[in-house]
Amino acid sequence: LTDIVMPGIDGVELVRRARELHPSLPAVLTSGYPAEFLAGSAGLPFVADLLQKPFSAQELVHRVATAVRERA
Repeated sequence: LTDIVMPGIDGVELVRRARELHPSLPAVLTSGYPAEFLAGSAGLPFVADLLQKPFSAQELVHRVATAVRERA
């Protein structure tokens, strides 16, 4: 689970680098920015789930569990 917009390295690049080492690594990206904005500026689409802020604890648990099951 990582935010997309972070200082130094964005979440998309973080997941790309992590998957170079562990190709089956599940990932959920989160952001408060609209998906349309992210598609242009952050390099989405990407093989990861996007969880828009704000989200509930239940939604977070569901999305992380789904990502883990799908990449297992």
